[in-house]
Amino acid sequence: MYWEQEVEKIGQAKLKKMQLAALQKTIRRAQKSFYYEKLFKDNKLNAKIVKSVSDIQKFPFTIKDDLREHWPYGFVAVPKEKLVRMHSSSGTTGRATVVFHTLRDIAVWTNLLARCMYMVGMRQRDVFQNMMTYGLFTGGLGFHYGAEKIGALIIPAGAGNSKRQIQLMRDFETTVVHVIPSYALHLSTVFAELKLDPRRDTKVRIAFLGAEPHTEKMRKKIEEIYGYKAFNSYGLSEMNGPGVAFECPEQNGMHIWEDSFLVEIVDPKTLQPVADGEEGELVLTSLQREGMPLIRYRTKDLTRIIPGRCPCGRTHRRIERIKGRTDDMLILKGVNIYPMQVEKKLMEIEGVGTNFLIILEREGFNDDMMVKVEVDKKYFSGDMKQLEGLRRKIVEELKSEILITPKVNLVEPDSIPKGEGKAVRVVDNRKD
Repeated sequence: MYWEQEVEKIGQAKLKKMQLAALQKTIRRAQKSFYYEKLFKDNKLNAKIVKSVSDIQKFPFTIKDDLREHWPYGFVAVPKEKLVRMHSSSGTTGRATVVFHTLRDIAVWTNLLARCMYMVGMRQRDVFQNMMTYGLFTGGLGFHYGAEKIGALIIPAGAGNSKRQIQLMRDFETTVVHVIPSYALHLSTVFAELKLDPRRDTKVRIAFLGAEPHTEKMRKKIEEIYGYKAFNSYGLSEMNGPGVAFECPEQNGMHIWEDSFLVEIVDPKTLQPVADGEEGELVLTSLQREGMPLIRYRTKDLTRIIPGRCPCGRTHRRIERIKGRTDDMLILKGVNIYPMQVEKKLMEIEGVGTNFLIILEREGFNDDMMVKVEVDKKYFSGDMKQLEGLRRKIVEELKSEILITPKVNLVEPDSIPKGEGKAVRVVDNRKD
């Protein structure tokens, strides 16, 4: 069994005391790194000024560019011989960032993932199929180690090769999967192609969804197709990877593990704290990491603290599913748009398939949005009126949500290219 009741149901006074001691220790550790040693010295900062957890606000924020500019070892706070593993971000928005782990860091991370997986019902008797990329990406190995801690049988399938994934599920009677939401939807089309029903022809009962933001509509669609419970997972490589926050069986927000992370929600413009319940940017300080501790790291992820206690009894606060990012907001014709808004609307429309792509173009001084949408094959059977009717409906629904009129191009299932990592949702062809 893997159940940390004393930690998961800790009282707030005891938690604050634990966090304060961990924060002071983290600042002392961070000061041993090249980056924080100079930063603290220049700003006359040290652990002695931290008398309560709220004193974290006396310290500057850390951003991704700081990590890039101090590549590769500028944030390492231990001798290099104590480091046992490196992971890296994708580097899709610039130079990749690297994160280093000591043996203890790996153990703490493993415990967090085991805690998450056990919380929603995974047990030693389960067969766990991990359909995430292994390697520099944190998702695959993080969940692998967590499942191993619980003692489940692991199938390290990795990403892609859909027909083989289905065969593995059936032959070895997989009961738990870890999968990217967009890939779960794609996989459902392969089940249909093979004339298999995932509800009837597999024994999967739990899915862990992660690596890309997704809407509640998408989660419900996945659960409806497969008949299993799909739980939302949140993490980022800079903190350790998955396991920073996770849904409990209530599926109403993700418990963020406050024994390992100090949580702040700030206004992205003013950088001032906002009240619980108000949306803002998630800022995290690691409390247990020794190899590469980070202070007030701006995640760029938009969420809010859900007020009140969770019926499950766990006392760690919950964050709402990620709405979007401060850096993936699209500004078109003076309107702020998030890809998640587009996804939410599309998932509500009958006939829409499993993938879409937003393409931004500039003609002269005008910016235009075109949305490529995969739809059911039946719409391409020859009845053009039916296809046009669906296209117009999508245009109207999107306009009601994003307040501008997009162009919509309907395409056949699986015609939009898919990668093995996060789904590409936006292609910006505009030139400055």
